[in-house]
Amino acid sequence: MGTRVAVIYYSATGNVHQLAQAVAEGAASRNADVRLRRVPELAPDSAIDANSAWRAHTDATKHEVPEATLEDLEWATAYAFGTPTRFGNVASQLKQFIDSTGGLWQAGVFHNKPATSFTSAMNRHGGQESTLLALNNVFYHWGSIIVPPGYTNPLLFASGGNPYGTSWPSGGGEGPDQATLEAARYQGRHLADIADRLRG
Repeated sequence: MGTRVAVIYYSATGNVHQLAQAVAEGAASRNADVRLRRVPELAPDSAIDANSAWRAHTDATKHEVPEATLEDLEWATAYAFGTPTRFGNVASQLKQFIDSTGGLWQAGVFHNKPATSFTSAMNRHGGQESTLLALNNVFYHWGSIIVPPGYTNPLLFASGGNPYGTSWPSGGGEGPDQATLEAARYQGRHLADIADRLRG
């Protein structure tokens, strides 16, 4: 049985979606079996329609990327979670999905499985690191093994050098640059490599 990576994310306008795709590509390049999954949208149509980028991304991915289920978490031997920053914290859409995992937590499904996190915010100092640390709190409770990128590869410095996880300051709405996408691919490779080592 090989390494199985679940990349679970929420994205409103597409930045975290692009990071998630890159993380998934990185893990797949290490021959991991990968499931890319988005969590359900909770916002009403009126809120989504008020932001054209949000509406465009929602429509573009609703049939392209399957919704995450608890079975995806049971299936996986490693996890990558992505979220936009919401006041320095995890978006409610991803948090609600995580809050539904109590039964799996009680059953020990997450014990000793490697997990990593990534994020995006509008501003360079918009709470990326606190969001990643908040998401990592879940992994502590799950008994997972947190796998940060750290400073384990020189390419990480080109994307800003965030040791907690890949992060992207979207500024005026532009998507992640190539250096950041490469950092996300590296994070996926690193997660898969650690998962392989843990499997022995």
